[in-house]
Amino acid sequence: MTTEVPGSEPGEHSTTAAGKYADPPVRARRSTSPNPIDPGELIGLPRELVPPDKTPHTIAGWKAMCDALLSHHCCAFHRNVEISFRYAWLYTLQPASFKWAALAAIASHHVRLALFPFRLDTDRTGYVDIPRSLGRRKLLLTEDVNTIRETNNAIFNDIFWVHLAYLTVEGEMAYLRRLLQSDPHYAPILVAFETIDQGHRVLQDEAASAETRHAAEDLIWAGNVAILEHEQRALVQPNFDRLSCAFARLVSMGSTTTFEVHGVRPELTYFTSFYLYSLTGGLPHALHAKAWPRITRLDDRWRWLETSVVPRFRRLDALDMRLVNATLRRIFDEARDYANTPCVLPRL
Repeated sequence: MTTEVPGSEPGEHSTTAAGKYADPPVRARRSTSPNPIDPGELIGLPRELVPPDKTPHTIAGWKAMCDALLSHHCCAFHRNVEISFRYAWLYTLQPASFKWAALAAIASHHVRLALFPFRLDTDRTGYVDIPRSLGRRKLLLTEDVNTIRETNNAIFNDIFWVHLAYLTVEGEMAYLRRLLQSDPHYAPILVAFETIDQGHRVLQDEAASAETRHAAEDLIWAGNVAILEHEQRALVQPNFDRLSCAFARLVSMGSTTTFEVHGVRPELTYFTSFYLYSLTGGLPHALHAKAWPRITRLDDRWRWLETSVVPRFRRLDALDMRLVNATLRRIFDEARDYANTPCVLPRL
């Protein structure tokens, strides 16, 4: 059954989260990272989700399959938790290559805070009366909140499937190349995955020198940053252009990135705030532009992401992957909690 309401994304359909994470079988395969999170134990491995006889052959097919993994769009909080979970799951499957997925998991996890006004129109199952919420827009800026919800959904719809396809065909770039070359929109993503795949293959070579492996890591990060830039330019910015000035100021003040580290010094080392950065490291650019920095402005936001957020996460990722896993573990735990009370759509 397909149900469309104002603010829904194309292709979204009615599903329920029931049973998605309930009593998952324990798999034999485990991550080789420190303090590993077993992706198989959490939700299964790619070929269990996408059997060979059900592998899509089109972009639309992949998107539909991935959308079916999520709750209905009116289950806004369940859907957000599931999106965060899926990104984190990607990272645990290939932590050496899928850096964007970890960043996306953390960012999506933070989005749930912006969705708070929808709580006023949520029943006990998690179903959100979105049309009613949009009627409160003057008081609670819910039109802007809905834009954030749509943006989070659009990013998942656009990028998650590419990672899943890459994992499913076990890095066969020829297959992914055929798919992505059919749509000019995906030209930057194709280049990014070509770069990531090149670095990934070097890291798989046990005979590779330390210098070669370091260069391969640089390639992988370059590819992941390219995915992030595509996300910001093609998906985030068109939606951010629709946000009201009042909401833009609130989002700018509240935009921070934190990780699960303990102790004042580590917390300060890895904490970054958009406004704090803009008024220190980004101040020369703000003075040159003669405009107060706003996170809804692409140049301001991208400067912060590229020179502050990504370098901090890269240092954390290189220092101790257990710290990254600790951050993602919170997302996994929340997903399990939400799965115990799945959103069930009311009878129409």
